[in-house]
Amino acid sequence: MPVQPDAVVDQLARIVGAEQVLSAPDLMAAFVVDWTGRYRGDALAVVRPGCVAEVSAVLAMCSASGIPVVPQGGNTGLVGGSVPLANSGAVVLSLTRMNSMGPVDPVTGHVSVGAGATLAALQVHAHDAGWSFGVDLAGRDSATIGGMVATNAGGIHVVGNGMMRKQVLGVEAVLASGEVIRSMSGLAKNNTGYDLTQLLCGSEGTLGVITEVSLQLIRPRSTELIVAGCDSVEQALSIASRFIGKLAAAEIMDRAGLDAVSRVTGIVIPFPTAFHILVEVNGDIAPGELEDLEHVTLAMDSSERTKYWALRERITEAMAATSVGVSHKLDISVPLSDLDAVYREITTYLDQPGVRDVVLFGHLMDGNFHVFFTTDPDDTSLDAAVLELVAAHGGSISAEHGVGHMKADHLHLSRSAPEIAAMRGIKAALDPKGILNPGVLFTR
Repeated sequence: MPVQPDAVVDQLARIVGAEQVLSAPDLMAAFVVDWTGRYRGDALAVVRPGCVAEVSAVLAMCSASGIPVVPQGGNTGLVGGSVPLANSGAVVLSLTRMNSMGPVDPVTGHVSVGAGATLAALQVHAHDAGWSFGVDLAGRDSATIGGMVATNAGGIHVVGNGMMRKQVLGVEAVLASGEVIRSMSGLAKNNTGYDLTQLLCGSEGTLGVITEVSLQLIRPRSTELIVAGCDSVEQALSIASRFIGKLAAAEIMDRAGLDAVSRVTGIVIPFPTAFHILVEVNGDIAPGELEDLEHVTLAMDSSERTKYWALRERITEAMAATSVGVSHKLDISVPLSDLDAVYREITTYLDQPGVRDVVLFGHLMDGNFHVFFTTDPDDTSLDAAVLELVAAHGGSISAEHGVGHMKADHLHLSRSAPEIAAMRGIKAALDPKGILNPGVLFTR
């Protein structure tokens, strides 16, 4: 029997309350389109649970009726992984109300955080307790912790602190059936079989809905911020590599991205070079460490740090404001030994009629470029060609943004057939009806 939308809304309302169920198209509009505006679908309803029991009841109901469920946090992703497909008949499960934060353990730095809490809120919570959180990214005001775990978010401090999964001690999650699994003890040693916590990190909402997370905080460290200009990716790597062992961040921006930021913000670009790098170093810079560099400066105070970081963090915003046509945003990584060659190959390939606003920037010592360009009309064959180029260098088609809907057709470029089969087997075991985030990670 076909699903009756009104009946679904009524059942959801009985679980979470009528005020927490949205079904009017205008009220659901922001939940069915991704941050880029490129991926959009539709939904039977948007439901906003306030506790794990409500999430469990929603999933049990949807499982019994065969209704697809799309978990959603801050909806800040760039690969369409948090929005439903068109004509999907899905329910969007928004976790933003589940934003609690427990006390920070003063000895261990452990803290339990609701999936809907934003990164910015966690950073304030940690700071107030004398701690810091190891992951930071530009979308901190809207990105949610549950979404960051589900996508294994990266950001600017991966070179020093690792990806999101490295900060995760345990999770509470709800399976497609509505069953709740919880591993929040924070034990340093628990050698009792499969690590379901780490399995859920990076699963993009396809294996379960993360509702709460136990995180490891770190003690704040004193850092220096170096701004240097250079004329090649190879030179940028040479400069940053001298600080291996005490790197907190190492970011690279090409001239096109910097010029866009300058046009939007008025910030003066420090040097007339093809690239700028931001190198954040734990501790002090030793005398003589920078004297051989022609184009270099240090951020002298917090206002200068904010200004220089804006050169990196506002590139996406600046490109959105100044570019014309259909935006393409790719997120790739390659071995550091190939990074210079890949930059040259990508920019050479994209230097063709119909392609504009080409910008590459990213996390230098992670081997991670974000590739931005525009076309008119849309031409996804260009995306595919860039991803194939990256695969030819032994790289990944997704460094930190995930696969989502955008790259599901290209998963084979980074994963072997046996790997994909194993992943599908895990998906089938935990979500036998295939209701969780259909079309994400795998093609249907």
